[in-house]
Amino acid sequence: MNYDGIDYSKPDVQVLHAAPLVNGELAGRTCYNSFKQSEHDSIVNFYNDTIEEIESSELLNSLCHVYHHMSVIEHINITYNISGISRGVLQELSRHRIASYSVKSTRYTMGAIINAFIADMIHNRSNTEPSPWFLSTLLDMNLFVVSEPGYVGIEVSTIWMKLKYHWAKIGEEKFIRISTIKAVGALYYEHKENEEHLLFYSKANSSKQKRNVGDSFKHIVSDNWKTDLVMTVNLRSLENFLKLRLPGSAWFQIRMLANKILEVTPSKYTNLIHKGFKNGN
Repeated sequence: MNYDGIDYSKPDVQVLHAAPLVNGELAGRTCYNSFKQSEHDSIVNFYNDTIEEIESSELLNSLCHVYHHMSVIEHINITYNISGISRGVLQELSRHRIASYSVKSTRYTMGAIINAFIADMIHNRSNTEPSPWFLSTLLDMNLFVVSEPGYVGIEVSTIWMKLKYHWAKIGEEKFIRISTIKAVGALYYEHKENEEHLLFYSKANSSKQKRNVGDSFKHIVSDNWKTDLVMTVNLRSLENFLKLRLPGSAWFQIRMLANKILEVTPSKYTNLIHKGFKNGN
């Protein structure tokens, strides 16, 4: 996507699980003790039959669109796998206070970046700027929502400069100790004299262990940094999110996410929360 002359990557969204629509109708029928009035036989015979999923509900349509009795659809949760949003969008999501989030940890997933920096220090220790190898390695990691090569180059150089400052501030021994598992730290001292930085990088990233780098390196993360999460939200809260984030007045990055969520959400759910929400499902 191009916005004001800058290229941005779009997020990807998948529905992992959607609670049955029948949950909402059962909630509504409970409120009014009106099971016998349902168009669905399994709900009419609620206490005798196995409840079956439904594709539509006259009661829910009436409650949502006529009476705005939206509490009944709070019993319908949808879980999404969301990848490729910026940390800035994640911050915006948290403002809604309406969903449950499990977010990719920077502490446990920064290893390849740290390893690339350490490998560059083996190869490039006398220089004051990142090597072309470091730049190309991080470019290949596809770390940022802004996809303009020139802008990404600035981001990557900034990461290197922040890490180099930290390296100089605390010393290489402590840097290695707090940023890597012991096996990777040993690799550094094994290879730093012969400058086998590529071999170090390959071996370091082959480790199955993940190091919690703590708070020491979170300062390298910018709002442009990509992240992934799983989000579970009830249908009433989803309606609120889409109502606020689909209009043109919303920030374009979170608007991209809202549109993608709308696109992948089955229409039997979106038809309930807003008559104007259209998708192809």
